[in-house]
Amino acid sequence: MQLLNFHKPDKIILQKANDFDGQFEFKPLEPGFGQTIGNSLRRVLLSSLEGCAISAVRIAGVEHEFSTIKGVVEDVVDIVLNLKQVRFKYLLDAEDFEEEIIYLTISGKEVFTGADIQGNTNVFEVMNPEVEICHMDTSVSLEMELTISKGRGYVPAEEHKSKDMPIGVIPVDAIYTPIKNVAYKISNTRVGQRTDYEKLDINVVTDGTVHPEEAIKEASRILIQHLMLITDENITFDDVAGRQDDIVDEHVLHMRKLLKTALEDLDLSVRAYNCLKAAKINTLGELVQYEPHELLKFRNFGRKSLVEIEELLQDKNLEFGMDLGKYRLEEN
Repeated sequence: MQLLNFHKPDKIILQKANDFDGQFEFKPLEPGFGQTIGNSLRRVLLSSLEGCAISAVRIAGVEHEFSTIKGVVEDVVDIVLNLKQVRFKYLLDAEDFEEEIIYLTISGKEVFTGADIQGNTNVFEVMNPEVEICHMDTSVSLEMELTISKGRGYVPAEEHKSKDMPIGVIPVDAIYTPIKNVAYKISNTRVGQRTDYEKLDINVVTDGTVHPEEAIKEASRILIQHLMLITDENITFDDVAGRQDDIVDEHVLHMRKLLKTALEDLDLSVRAYNCLKAAKINTLGELVQYEPHELLKFRNFGRKSLVEIEELLQDKNLEFGMDLGKYRLEEN
């Protein structure tokens, strides 16, 4: 089958770029392709790129995360939360890396920072050495093991637990994604006498462990690999003879589409999104089946996050505790 002659960019313009921020321009695009390409790249960038993060912590003399350490201002929960902010770049061949352990002994310091971790490893670069992890008396000596793993997206602490995990090892929620934010904007552009073609501007913000240009290339490669499954004719057809299509009104179709919206596509705060993700709530349909008091039981989910969710649902004419049976979300 011969393809139509689509207008598409001769090249992608890199308007600005440094190790943390990149602005990319795609033009001209056929009407509708700005949203198609922009949203697809955004979702893959946020969810599917590999990165490194702390997945477990062990502190000498500490048996669980609800402990305190004599001479240290922060409790263990706060120390773990601060360690989660440290971003790592692996300096060797990433193909050979699955997990590394960094051994630390911190003594004679008033402030333990990311720079102290950097001084104890030559296989990682700490991208934000200024991060303060805890404040302590100079007489205190902290012995610590940090397990650094490779992964994608966000992985809750429960998935890092294992039956043979030694006592004192604290599994950590890991934010592996090197992408901090992706935003895109679509505007009209002229081709000849027509002004309805589109220009797509994508802004990619990373944590510095990957260059924005390489990030968008990797996201494109991931999309291409999946779409090639279709172009390579790896398609089989089920026998659906005799099946009668349901007649569904427009409201039901609209609600199905709305309720299947992924939370990562909404403008949620990082805290609210991570709390819901950890609770395995991934879509609006899954969210509205909860009651407010149930959400408040989730770890780190507070009143501020609840107000944010309530405003989101109100804006979309949804509410907590909805019965979704009539929308039959299991169907396409």
